[in-house]
Amino acid sequence: MTTVFDDLTSPNVAIVDVRSPKEYAIGHIPGAVNIPLFSDDERAVVGTAYAKRGNEIAIDLGLEIVGPKIASFVSAARALGKPLIVYCWRGGMRSASMSWLFQTAGMDVRTIPRGYKGYRAWGMRIISQPWQLRVVCGRTGSGKTHFLHELAARGEQVLDLEGLAHHKGSSFGAIGLPPQPTTEHFMNLVARQLSAFSPDSTVWVEDESRNVGSVSVPEAFFNSMQRAPMEMLDVPREQRVQNLVVDYGSASIEDLTAAFERLRRKLGGERCNAAIEAVKAGDLATAAELALDYYDQTYDYCLTKRP
Repeated sequence: MTTVFDDLTSPNVAIVDVRSPKEYAIGHIPGAVNIPLFSDDERAVVGTAYAKRGNEIAIDLGLEIVGPKIASFVSAARALGKPLIVYCWRGGMRSASMSWLFQTAGMDVRTIPRGYKGYRAWGMRIISQPWQLRVVCGRTGSGKTHFLHELAARGEQVLDLEGLAHHKGSSFGAIGLPPQPTTEHFMNLVARQLSAFSPDSTVWVEDESRNVGSVSVPEAFFNSMQRAPMEMLDVPREQRVQNLVVDYGSASIEDLTAAFERLRRKLGGERCNAAIEAVKAGDLATAAELALDYYDQTYDYCLTKRP
């Protein structure tokens, strides 16, 4: 039996998040459009009224705030041009009110049971399944992400955690990438990707630490990665240096310098200074060599801790 969750990746529906902009920014169903019933400040005012003066006063205040905006809500929803799936935090008054409004305006509308909270529970069930993982390992510059993309092009199930996290997992990992999602939204992105996979087939994933930049890999999935079979890419160091030069060749001197500064304590002052001088001289190969002195040692040590 299909549920509303099965339709969340369909291109034939529009997902509408009616929560406040701040709630949406922290985490939302991937692909959802934010048509907030209340602004952040309005939500705070209504919530305070509910806590101090009761439900009836809060409803009256909410109606007073929302009234002038009803036409804009309908216009924004109609512009999506598709049947709607509407949700709020717990599938309560906000989503019920907006769904009623959109239905009254002649639109096809469904709501998500238990709202965003229900979606999060569904996502955690997806993530916690016993996936048949295969973990691609390799020292820095081995081309693990490129290898995964090649597998995906050949029809394999590939979960690109670094792509979803907008981070390559090192001091240099954020260079040239968009801002990272929150850990909450990262989990939503992981769940959405996994929901399209078959649990009966292999899922390829890159070896990662518990954190990818500022976001955390969901604990249940990380534990599965730790137990999964590993495939090691054994790439000569000179090739890895070339790969890094290609990957970061377009980065600014300022970004590369800042990345090396973040490694100063681990690299040592002399080696860090030499790397920064190489960057300023345009000698990225030497800078990459110096970085690999640290990253290779760290990666090899971490591998000894794996089951």
